[in-house]
Amino acid sequence: MKHEKELDVYRDTSLRYLGYTNEVGEAFRSLIPKSVVWLSYVIASGYVLADTVHKGSREYSKESGDGKNRRVLLSATDTLLWQSFASVIVPGLVINRICAGVRFLQKPATSAALRSPWITTAVGLASIPLIIRPIDRGVEDAMDVTFRQWMGYHPHQNRED
Repeated sequence: MKHEKELDVYRDTSLRYLGYTNEVGEAFRSLIPKSVVWLSYVIASGYVLADTVHKGSREYSKESGDGKNRRVLLSATDTLLWQSFASVIVPGLVINRICAGVRFLQKPATSAALRSPWITTAVGLASIPLIIRPIDRGVEDAMDVTFRQWMGYHPHQNRED
């Protein structure tokens, strides 16, 4: 039986981009105070926690029965792990390293224009759309063979990719 995919407001709408606030912060790291970069991580982490609460409460609102508390806990934990890695940790690290690589390549440049921190920021920002899907898919696959396998939790058994 084919199931219609339910819209996930945290993963299937523009709200998803709040999870990438820290990547924007990382792209601008060479131009803004570190406190603003850290604020971008606070915003992205707030998004992660909001989705975690949303998924846990959605599971809680389903019918009662054996294992309800386990389902709620697994749903919330799965979301917290997935969002933490796919939205904050991995993409933040990737953009940070891309920007660091650009800065490294800029060092030998003799022209001040080629050493501009705006180049680093532009490359970092341009990289964000290119890394989203591969990171999401990679984290999904990693979760499937680790946490989800260990816990016997399969939130997307009827997934239609």
